[in-house]
Amino acid sequence: MHRTFLQIAALLGAVSVAFGAFGAHALKKIASDVAVNIFETGVRYQFYHVFALAVVGILYRDFSSKWMLWAGNLFMIGMLLFCGSLYLLTYFKATAKPNFDWVGAITPLGGLAFIGGWVCLFVGLYKSTAV
Repeated sequence: MHRTFLQIAALLGAVSVAFGAFGAHALKKIASDVAVNIFETGVRYQFYHVFALAVVGILYRDFSSKWMLWAGNLFMIGMLLFCGSLYLLTYFKATAKPNFDWVGAITPLGGLAFIGGWVCLFVGLYKSTAV
């Protein structure tokens, strides 16, 4: 499983850089500052958690447990829900589609997944050293 986490982290890292470049260049020309800030928050958190997922992938080899699996999976779920909802919200704001602000209600669920991932990472490391 550690190889899968590392591979997914590598792909999502590439996506983060591409999205960051898009946000810095093209998006600023077509979207409001509010929409660009929302997008940049998504890219920033995606990039942070790409590194977190890579760390889990590296650590999994020596500290394999259900906790480490949960950590990696929750980081991926968090990127999908947190970052994905911010990307969708940016799209709806940039294209002036009304009545789609509800998408922002998904974001905290992704935040909870991120927090859960960090907690699972801690527990996985703690339990493996406490034995």
